[in-house]
Amino acid sequence: MSSVSTGGQVGSASASQLPRAVSTLQLWAIAVGLVISGEYFGWSYGWASAGTLGFLVATLFVAVMYTTFIFSFTELTSSIPHAGGPFAYSFHAFGPTGGYLAGMATLIEFVFAPPAIALAIGAYLNVQFPALDPKLAAVGAFAVFMTLNILGVRIAATFELFITLLAIFELLVFMGVVSPGFSVANFVKGGWAGQDHFSLAAIPGIFAAIPFAIWFFLAIEGVAMAAEETKNPKRAIPIAYIGGILTLVALALGVMLFAGGAGDWTKLSNINDPLPQAMKMIVGEHSGWLHMLVWLGLFGLIASFHGIILGYSRQIFAQARAGYLPLWLAALHPRFKTPHRAILAGGVIGIAAIFSDQLLQFGGQSLTANIVTMSVFGALLMYILSMAGLLRLRAKEPGLARSYKVPFYPLFPLVALLGALISLGAMVWFNPLLAAVFCGILAAGYGYFRLTASRRQHAASDVLIQPAAASAGS
Repeated sequence: MSSVSTGGQVGSASASQLPRAVSTLQLWAIAVGLVISGEYFGWSYGWASAGTLGFLVATLFVAVMYTTFIFSFTELTSSIPHAGGPFAYSFHAFGPTGGYLAGMATLIEFVFAPPAIALAIGAYLNVQFPALDPKLAAVGAFAVFMTLNILGVRIAATFELFITLLAIFELLVFMGVVSPGFSVANFVKGGWAGQDHFSLAAIPGIFAAIPFAIWFFLAIEGVAMAAEETKNPKRAIPIAYIGGILTLVALALGVMLFAGGAGDWTKLSNINDPLPQAMKMIVGEHSGWLHMLVWLGLFGLIASFHGIILGYSRQIFAQARAGYLPLWLAALHPRFKTPHRAILAGGVIGIAAIFSDQLLQFGGQSLTANIVTMSVFGALLMYILSMAGLLRLRAKEPGLARSYKVPFYPLFPLVALLGALISLGAMVWFNPLLAAVFCGILAAGYGYFRLTASRRQHAASDVLIQPAAASAGS
């Protein structure tokens, strides 16, 4: 057995294995909680370019892509329940370089998503406390929830279940409160990029809105990063993924339709708190319903924020354990057995992004919109590699223990792959500057990857192949 560094000392790879403590219900809550902040903010930026009806088309396209992707991705996660998630799958399918690309793409997705959510938390708190700087509130959110994640995965998963159930309840309350004022006429007015009727001129706006439709579902694949800590991965993973995506599709369509039908939807685009503002149109500024939504609405943001911190920390930990990142990031806390250094490292990057207005606010978009877009770039590259990896592994490792197999193979992974390729192409076309930044990060990371090749020769076989294969058969 080769060795891996865990906090400055050299120990066996098994010494850096995460404890199994997450139940099936908690894993479902992680699946939904990772994403549910996307129902509260971010998506409404898509209305600015596509209109309500154009954005509905983009959302339905993305919903099909995600549904087929999740059914396919479940096979990978069940077969290789590893904290590295997509990083481990691509390593199995394509070797070290494939592992690098998928791992870096996943890191970009999961490290850039938290600052966007933290800024939305700050915006929601600013509604209640106008003197509170949203950025300072965002930093406070990082401090609180990094601490909670360090205290232990059992505590973190239990909190995630509680907060996710509250967030779902609040979205249902929002739909119920605004429903008396819902009007189809409000929703369809100017619904095709400002026009009342569809024309070819609306198509570019639909493609430009794709990243904000993806925000409805972004990060559900983070369940993979908790698979190594799940008590019964064969049973829990399919239930969590499939139940999670069905829950999220229903909530996304409901929130978008009710918010758009509440009044003048153009006032809700390009803001971080569309649901409270939509409710204002129905109940007024001083209603108790509005204040309840602001406070309970924080639960949705917190659920995703907290869950994605769990996700990025496991991705950093897994890559460090395999030698793709500095080995000291693979340390587990001596008491809580959580990857505390990985949690803190991702938080430092996220806080830096919050205060990077001059670097990340360009191209005519807000800081939040650009952070969302960067996160989506990472997600799409990872989806492409994962679906290609699934097809590759079916041929390369036919004997791999597969407790769950994707239905309608190879149709579902091919649909998801095609959808991700179309989405990535559209994003590059409409966001060339951010695409260049994304490619620059990948190139810089690849330089580090090549310089540290010798280190991985001692770690990869133990922490990417053997534990994953063993877990799949457990």
